[in-house]
Amino acid sequence: MENFIAYNPTRLHFGNNITADLGETVKQYGNRVLLVYGMGSVKKYGYYDIVLSQLNDSGLEIFEYSGIKSNPVIEDVLEAISLGRSNDIDVIVALGGGSVIDSAKIISLGIASGENPWDYMTWKLTPKSSVPLVNVLTLAATGTEMNAAAVVQNHKTKQKVGYVNPLMFPKDSFLDPSFTVSVPKDYTAYGIVDLIAHSLEAFFGKGEPSITDQITIDIIKDAMKWGPLLINDLSNIDLRSKIMLDATLALNGLTNYGKKSGDWGVHGLGHELSLLYDTPHGASLSIVYPAWLKLHKDRIPERIIKLGRGLFSVDTVDDTISGLSAFFEDLGCPVSLSQINIEESRKQEIIDQYEKNKVSGMHHHLNSQDHKTIVDIMC
Repeated sequence: MENFIAYNPTRLHFGNNITADLGETVKQYGNRVLLVYGMGSVKKYGYYDIVLSQLNDSGLEIFEYSGIKSNPVIEDVLEAISLGRSNDIDVIVALGGGSVIDSAKIISLGIASGENPWDYMTWKLTPKSSVPLVNVLTLAATGTEMNAAAVVQNHKTKQKVGYVNPLMFPKDSFLDPSFTVSVPKDYTAYGIVDLIAHSLEAFFGKGEPSITDQITIDIIKDAMKWGPLLINDLSNIDLRSKIMLDATLALNGLTNYGKKSGDWGVHGLGHELSLLYDTPHGASLSIVYPAWLKLHKDRIPERIIKLGRGLFSVDTVDDTISGLSAFFEDLGCPVSLSQINIEESRKQEIIDQYEKNKVSGMHHHLNSQDHKTIVDIMC
């Protein structure tokens, strides 16, 4: 077991109608609120009205930034920072899924400092403070609601970058499973893949604490039990709540207790597909993870077999990989590039992108030959 430090200051509000306390919670941090949200679904399904009513009823002054994209871009972050600074914002409320909340985390740094947040994300500057952030989650997937990580892409530099800083822990996160009922089947499935990928990347990190391994496997098994039922019963609040909690537990630090780090190589590989082709994040992961496991089948067979025994009661690497691939496909997610209409003629473009951004893992490192091999497998 590796040495570790556990820290998570986010207060989680979980359950039906939990947003009834939103306004008074936000008011603890100030009166001038920047409300950040996405492309319109929160208005279509009424979540915006619920949140706005809560904030108004608490006497808060509200400024809005809308239009955050599903693969968030630095341009939106910069515009929201400008709006926030010009209006002396005290607190940010992020209404949405991972893209909105990730963007809001970086916005919180930029409003506090006035610096270009991309300089933080590329480690040119170190932030000293942030604006308080309160989240209302509408998509169970990324776990961003209870951690200090964010991912944003920059098309000018051709990078999709992840950044972690304790200043970005949300103060409070509100998780009402009824706010996820409107998520369509494909994005519900992508969210399930994402939470499983987070769990797997913790599992394949450095260190093998038995209790943490078991917790991680149980989170995946829970998602695999309830996920297919949810895909066929999208309005089921109880099933929505189970997957919502699985997603939070997968990336709130619990699965890294006793480990040096997660690996995150699969996320790195997937991010480049999203950057190049605007591939939905979860779809990129369902393609990359089986390929990553095939690449590592002779390098870490014991670890893969342990996973297979825990998830599928199988004793071989190949059966483990087949089981995971089959589960992703049963959810309706792609497991190859051809299934999202990326032709073999694009192989070199993907390899070059991996090489340009030096995509690797934190524990299982990837080299140039690995990039070529994994792209071959994904095709």
